[in-house]
Amino acid sequence: MDSMLYNDQLVKRDRIIDIEDRGYQFGDGVYEVIGVYDGQPFLLDDHMHRLQRSAREIRLTLPFEVNSLKTNLQKLIEANGLNEGVIYLQVSRGVAPRLHDFPGGKTQAVTIAYTLEEERKTKLEDNGGTAMLTEDIRWLRCDIKTLNLLPNVLAKQEAVENGAVEAILHRGDTVTEASASNVFIVKNGELYTHPANNYILNGITRQTIIQLCGELGLNVHEEAFTVETLLKADEVFISATKMDIAPIVEVDGRTIGKGKPGSVTRQLVKSFRALYDKKKA
Repeated sequence: MDSMLYNDQLVKRDRIIDIEDRGYQFGDGVYEVIGVYDGQPFLLDDHMHRLQRSAREIRLTLPFEVNSLKTNLQKLIEANGLNEGVIYLQVSRGVAPRLHDFPGGKTQAVTIAYTLEEERKTKLEDNGGTAMLTEDIRWLRCDIKTLNLLPNVLAKQEAVENGAVEAILHRGDTVTEASASNVFIVKNGELYTHPANNYILNGITRQTIIQLCGELGLNVHEEAFTVETLLKADEVFISATKMDIAPIVEVDGRTIGKGKPGSVTRQLVKSFRALYDKKKA
């Protein structure tokens, strides 16, 4: 895994970042994490659309044609011999003297991408995991997938230190999402998830789950719900790229439902697995 994409060239990973890259100094950039299953990028077009939206929201001109980038990402997968894992893709505003305002027109955005091996989390999908609650103290544009992730990192670290797989975030009494995933609950056979507004990132896996629910005849309500509603739900699960769908069977020491993955979650896990198997066929 020693090759990476730097702008439009495959290069070795060492000594690639300039100290005055605005991504490094300001977090001034956007990114995507794309799942790779059996050597193929999964839901790549959806990730490209979200990348373009994020770039527009921070007024960043992408320095490539999307079709060329997709071709280069496939070359990167092949160069690294990646079968199962993820592509990390980042576009910063570029290298410029460290001033807070945008640099002038001569600055070129910088694209990097590299791959990581990562196995499917089938054990977590099958058995479920625990989560903890923590206050959501992030900024108010969580819908943009920017490089500014320190609050997410701190929340995730708190979860890990407490033996949980994820930190579920809430603003006051309202559940938003988790440190690195979206949150769904199931009550009386119907699903609820926070609406895709500025308080959450509209996850690609989240969007795919909602589409699958339509195909399966499951009702999804994109509306806010409280911490207490979460704790009293029949089922809870989180979703993210390469994590896919992870049942949560305990939150802050309180058992969710029957303390094991519920029937709706298991149905969605099965359908999601069938989806990426279909994509590779």
